[in-house]
Amino acid sequence: MKYYSTRDNKLRISAAEAIKMGLSRDGGLLTPCEIPQIDEAFLKKLLPMRYQDRSAAVMGLYLEDYSPRELTAFAENAYGPDKYDSSAVAPVRTVDGRTHCLELWHGPTSAFKDMALQMLPQLLSAALRKTGEEKTVCILVATSGDTGKAAMEGFADVPQTKILVFYPKDGVSAIQELQMVTQAGDNVGVCAVVGNFDDAQTGVKRIFSDAAMRETLEGRGYFLSSANSINWGRILPQVVYYISAYCDLVRDGKISMGDKVNFCVPTGNFGDILAAYYAQRMGLPVGRLICASNCNDVLTDFLRTGVYDRNRPFHTTMSPSMDILISSNLERLLFDLSGQDDAPVKEYMAQLAQSGRYEVSGAVREKLRSLFWGGFCGEEDTAATIARYYRDHRYLIDTHTAVAVQVMEQYRRATGDETVTVFVSTASPYKFCNHVLTAIGETPESQGVELIGQLQSATGVAAPRRLAELKGKERRFDRCTEKGGMDGVVLSFLS
Repeated sequence: MKYYSTRDNKLRISAAEAIKMGLSRDGGLLTPCEIPQIDEAFLKKLLPMRYQDRSAAVMGLYLEDYSPRELTAFAENAYGPDKYDSSAVAPVRTVDGRTHCLELWHGPTSAFKDMALQMLPQLLSAALRKTGEEKTVCILVATSGDTGKAAMEGFADVPQTKILVFYPKDGVSAIQELQMVTQAGDNVGVCAVVGNFDDAQTGVKRIFSDAAMRETLEGRGYFLSSANSINWGRILPQVVYYISAYCDLVRDGKISMGDKVNFCVPTGNFGDILAAYYAQRMGLPVGRLICASNCNDVLTDFLRTGVYDRNRPFHTTMSPSMDILISSNLERLLFDLSGQDDAPVKEYMAQLAQSGRYEVSGAVREKLRSLFWGGFCGEEDTAATIARYYRDHRYLIDTHTAVAVQVMEQYRRATGDETVTVFVSTASPYKFCNHVLTAIGETPESQGVELIGQLQSATGVAAPRRLAELKGKERRFDRCTEKGGMDGVVLSFLS
């Protein structure tokens, strides 16, 4: 299978080349030239499998230049018991007869980003071998909270790689920041950016498309790649867990094979819900994709009107991984809904860069409405949902998961749709102790990692081991830059 760019549908490169590049040189996102199809027979084969084997089977449909043996070994390394505290890897928890939760935070950094970022370093290392690359890859990452730590955890001390993470100063939780600035590894770097996530992400994309910067780095023996969800090697492992969740529901008798299931996904950069869309495009029986935003509701408005407009106030919220107004992965969806025509996509992206706004065609707007439903959840409702789920279900959820729950309930009230629905839980509540404690009626007695013990004592819910181990760790990184200085940070990091 070959890959092309959302801004150049004549490009043809291999899967290994796509993963190595991360972002197309034209600024577009690399995407498969065809979507492989699955049927009931394929799903039935997956039913008795472990998550690791399901992962190898699904990814093998897209990665034809990787052998089944390689993918199986990668999955064993990525999702083994030394990394995950659940043998199911991505367990499905039943809330009631028509509501289930897909828990994606049982990995080493307690966030859903682990599901892809324990796999991507192995895919990328293999891609370097397959393409005969001799230069060292410099992986640039912009993070809204979770990607940075998960990427560094995955790439720490991986040969032929260096990784530099930019995060918004004062725009992540105290524990998210501590996870990043204490990261071990001789090949890692971290820098705060004065601004928000969109500033960090825009800076990284600008560096990628800067020909002079690429030439300078190549002269030093480096080339750039990405661990953000602009890299196809990030999206593909996420497709797996939607298919796996469906198989678990069938296996456990919660639904019958062929029954449709809705997925409600909290998202800011649109990567996580895009993976669900690709699973649906492959033939997974999915009804509606419910896109949950916090009060940075640019995606909600877009899905309802077909107008994407980032010209609005930016809100710093208790669900910081969703504090995003430029949703990069939307470009892949627009490309697919436009019949893989790069011309309108290039025009939309040019308008976004110039004016911060674009409006899709009527045909694309109707497709969006038929596939997606968008809603958003404010701060008060987020806290109230955490409290209610803890009170009614004895289920402790984080701020992002609460947004998904609340928007799922909005959708049901608005549509009357009784379809079995899976909401996606993207982070451990222990990454946001202060907000979770306050929501359940407790007064935080300290801050940051010190609150982990208080939340555990108050609820009896065990904290993830690696988060508890953050206490007392020494900060390794304290650099901060204005957004215009990111180029200099990269050059200094690689000097």
